Amino acid sequence: MKVTVRKAGSGYEIYVAKKDLEEMVVESERPGLWGGVVRIGNGWRFQMPEMPTDTPLPITVEARKLSDDGE
Repeated sequence: MKVTVRKAGSGYEIYVAKKDLEEMVVESERPGLWGGVVRIGNGWRFQMPEMPTDTPLPITVEARKLSDDGE
């Protein structure tokens, strides 16, 4: 699923255009955003692609939405 990631204050925000959804990242498996699983404010989890830590933001990437109890 294509998601756009941007810096928002001291955290990150993910926008999913297909769902017109914009949520803050509330949990990250790794210290940083890339290469691990992140959870956004509505409970969705995404497997983020491997990217350098200094990747300029905002950026649109392909992230895999992981199954959860709600969907």
